[in-house]
Amino acid sequence: MARKAGKSKTRKAVAKRYKITGTGKVLRRKPGKRHILTKKSSKRKRSLGQATLVDSKKISRTIKENMPFS
Repeated sequence: MARKAGKSKTRKAVAKRYKITGTGKVLRRKPGKRHILTKKSSKRKRSLGQATLVDSKKISRTIKENMPFS
């Protein structure tokens, strides 16, 4: 979703889901902690609560393009 010349705008949906660290890496939340928690172990639920880095460089670049002011 690259934009042509003009004013850069932040994609608000992306800004709500991701955070850029001080070193430029992208943080994301893990899926699976919303519902059906009774069958998941406490260890698994704790792990799902922690943020993790986006592994793919291509996806990280796309996220950063959609958040030009972060």
